[in-house]
Amino acid sequence: MSTPSAQALVQVTLPVPLRREFDYLCSLPLPEPGCRVTVPFGARSLTALVLSHPIESDVALSKLKPITAQLDKTPILDQAELKLLAWAAQYYLHAPGEVYFQALPTLLRKGEAATYRSSSYWHLLDQQAAVSAQAVKQQQALTLLKKGPLTSGELQVRGISSAILQALAKKQFIEKREQIPEPKDWRAPQHLTTEEDKPQLTTEQALAVSVIQSAHGFSPFLLEGITGSGKTEVYLQVMEAVLEAGRQVLVLVPEIGLTPQTIARFQQRFNLPISTLHSAMNERERLDAWLSCRDGSTAIIIGTRSALLTPFARLGLIIIDEEHDTSFKQQEGFRYHARDLALLRAHQLDIPIVLGSATPSFESLHNAASGKYQRLTLSQRPGTATVAEHLLLDSRGVQMHAGISPQLIELLGQELTKGNQVMLFLNRRGYAPALLCHGCGWLADCERCDAHFTWHQSPSRLHCHHCDYQRPLPPSCPKCGHAQLIGTGLGTEQVEQALTGLFPQYGIIRIDRDNTRRKGSLAQHLEGIRNGQYQILIGTQMLAKGHHFPDVTLVAMLDADGALFASDFRATERFAQLYIQVAGRAGRASKPGRVILQTHQPEHALLQDLANQGYQHFAHSALQERQAAMLPPFSFQALFRAQATNAKQVHTFLYELVQQLQPQLPATVLCLGPLSAQMERKAGQYRYQLLLQADNRRELAGACRLALAIIDTLVSARKVRWSLDIDPSELW
Repeated sequence: MSTPSAQALVQVTLPVPLRREFDYLCSLPLPEPGCRVTVPFGARSLTALVLSHPIESDVALSKLKPITAQLDKTPILDQAELKLLAWAAQYYLHAPGEVYFQALPTLLRKGEAATYRSSSYWHLLDQQAAVSAQAVKQQQALTLLKKGPLTSGELQVRGISSAILQALAKKQFIEKREQIPEPKDWRAPQHLTTEEDKPQLTTEQALAVSVIQSAHGFSPFLLEGITGSGKTEVYLQVMEAVLEAGRQVLVLVPEIGLTPQTIARFQQRFNLPISTLHSAMNERERLDAWLSCRDGSTAIIIGTRSALLTPFARLGLIIIDEEHDTSFKQQEGFRYHARDLALLRAHQLDIPIVLGSATPSFESLHNAASGKYQRLTLSQRPGTATVAEHLLLDSRGVQMHAGISPQLIELLGQELTKGNQVMLFLNRRGYAPALLCHGCGWLADCERCDAHFTWHQSPSRLHCHHCDYQRPLPPSCPKCGHAQLIGTGLGTEQVEQALTGLFPQYGIIRIDRDNTRRKGSLAQHLEGIRNGQYQILIGTQMLAKGHHFPDVTLVAMLDADGALFASDFRATERFAQLYIQVAGRAGRASKPGRVILQTHQPEHALLQDLANQGYQHFAHSALQERQAAMLPPFSFQALFRAQATNAKQVHTFLYELVQQLQPQLPATVLCLGPLSAQMERKAGQYRYQLLLQADNRRELAGACRLALAIIDTLVSARKVRWSLDIDPSELW
């Protein structure tokens, strides 16, 4: 089937949940693959991405529509990027258009030009400007601006507030100017690193740097280093050779909260442009950072998982810090794993990749054991820092004070008296995880979820942490009218209140999602901790990951028993990783540290193993158990999830799918379900799932494609929301 001479075919992908591409007509000259065009799609006009120029179409030419506009003169995504995204769509069996458009900033998806826009930059007016030693933040701002103009957003992620900038502007030290950023070639001869002396490497660090720097082409490394062993210094020294060669470096971190301190550490070392990419940036900031990566005008890119899909001009190295972290797995929409895709990208570009962690994922440990990764170990802390002492506190039969035992209170007091900082970890925010009527036993349950409301005191409210529904605290029990409503269980607010009463003379800071919502607030809190403003630190996982607090000498985990009896087979792995990460905040400098774990199960084998033998020993034993049970990483899984407001509709859909799928599956593919989720009802939706498991990826992929073909024929599929998750990291 040929096309008219005046027009040719272009095949495009669209941001729609359909597993196919679309053909359109286009006048010559044709837009290249990787360019955006505007096309009619039903009654809408959508931005599309050109993939190819097919010779013929499966659709009759009379039914094809012409594109309405060409948005780009040159491709915004190159062939390597298109190839990566095509592979990802095929592997994760996701609608290709949604995969391709995941790699584009929101403004480009909306059809805006792929160009920089003028922004307000703060400029230093006087290189000799100085402020008093007490104005620490103002001095920090001046130091940053001496390296070049920065936007308010760039300064804010480094802990510089607008009030600080306005104060400096009043002194006529700085001023704000509108300008369009010009791509700069940072590869010009210059001092790549700062003049300050680099830390002396330990023997293990030096070996790791040497091995990684001597690698040629695609080389995956697993850098397993105990917390505080100097993994970041290894990253910095490995990066130096790559940057000297004029290549870019991508550093992936799991949390937005880790980016400010990572940026600060890298800025102290390198006199090079550094960009960040994460969800807290506004649309304009994200597009400008994306363009600087693509144009090659930034040398180091630090970002969360989505930064992996950004195009790069000269990418020479990928580093994934805390590679075990579940944040690298996207849980909605296009459910990719940034670590796994990063390995593919490094392979395609023929460059090295470093996966770093104190507690590597079982998948990475398995790959290292099978020879796919080269394993490098850092078993010591540099300098005078020592590994913290671990202590299990038996909380059975003890009179607790807001979840804190008398022995722990005494230990906290001892460290505070010495002028040290202490940290208490509790992964439950709010005042109490449930509100109870003391008269009749009524519990405040969320009407939309199979869960209790969490009681918050500041501000006072009931809040469901699963569906985000909030309502005022009732004045009395709605069931019996009793006025005494009490909290049951423990939350970070309650711990903060208790410690304020126990240690009123010390500064206390609580860090959780509730009090870090304002942009820049987390950076300010962390800065206050490092400056000694706070001596008692209370927090959730936000406080446990990657932070360096040299004055913290005691870390206590208040309540972890629930993780010991969870239904997910990955629960023990996750708990062990969290425990080691929390423990790693203690004794990171010259002061010795101690790690306290309060538990009602002090004899539990997992706790004994972690406290006495460490993560490596635990992981080795746990991997043997996984292999005996043929669970990942020794098998491969895919999870079909379905939900609807009507439970019967969900069950009917999955049951019909199983009825048709099961007889066609080979004996090597296991089909489990349909099963209800652990929390069956969430946000008014009833949730069920179907798990497929196989010994090899090819058979699993075949089973999933068969299931997708069956779903296309099921009327019941139209009455539910369903999704497919390849290599799920969480089971509902």
